[in-house]
Amino acid sequence: MSGTFVAVVGPSGAGKDSLMNFARERLEPSGLIHVVRRVVTRQADGDSEDHDSLDEAAFAQAERDGAFALTWGAHGLRYGLPIGLEDDLSAGRIVVANLSRAMIPQLIERYADAVVVAVSAKREVIEQRLADRGRETAQSIQNRMERRVSDRLPASTIRIDNSGALEVAGMQFVALLEDLARQARRA
Repeated sequence: MSGTFVAVVGPSGAGKDSLMNFARERLEPSGLIHVVRRVVTRQADGDSEDHDSLDEAAFAQAERDGAFALTWGAHGLRYGLPIGLEDDLSAGRIVVANLSRAMIPQLIERYADAVVVAVSAKREVIEQRLADRGRETAQSIQNRMERRVSDRLPASTIRIDNSGALEVAGMQFVALLEDLARQARRA
């Protein structure tokens, strides 16, 4: 495959989807990137996460049918990236997807040249963003903030702090994607 898989990882509330939407608006019309819509076993809420929804049974059937490139479970839900992303990679596009940090070893096994972008934000920013979503109680937000996730990220991981204005972190992300596109054109 001649394209590049860019995995965007980080804690809930760090602004991964916001960064991806920022890049999508600026770069997807060029045809050089494709932002993957995840499939999740939760109804889309329209305000925070852009995804397609399947119930548990339909997700399990799609998984058995080979409809996903990668799947994982987290927070009592199932997540999948449609296998169609491989068509974009074969066409030389940069494929951008929100991925669980726990999936990085499987990602690298399947797409050896993948680029990992870890998005972070200050604790108080994340807490406020999670509260603003209205999907979790104050206690569940605190539990989430106390949870420690094993950081299995490669040494080459690119880190972006999204604590401030979206424009700042967004332009860093766009610049990275533009650089990857230039590298792909030269290859």
